Amino acid sequence: MDKDILLKVHKSYRWVVAVCDEEVFGQKLTDGKRVLDLSGEFFKGDAMDDEEVRAEISRCNDEDATFNFVGKKSVKIAKELGIINDESVVNIDEVPFALVLL
Repeated sequence: MDKDILLKVHKSYRWVVAVCDEEVFGQKLTDGKRVLDLSGEFFKGDAMDDEEVRAEISRCNDEDATFNFVGKKSVKIAKELGIINDESVVNIDEVPFALVLL
């Protein structure tokens, strides 16, 4: 399997998990007043395949983490795991994005 999803866990008082399709990493997405900068350290995580991403998301979800999902593959996995639904997703520059604050 391709390791084409980047995942990074930021651990503070609450874990913040950044999950980003590698193909959109490094871009700056804009849509009107919305801007999503994917070029910084926040989304620069470890490259993982789908199975690794699923396992890590499930582990982090057990820790009551918040999530940022960017890209078609990342958002699709989050939907399949029941972390988000269609109403949670917005498109910025035609790239799906979902923020989960539990």
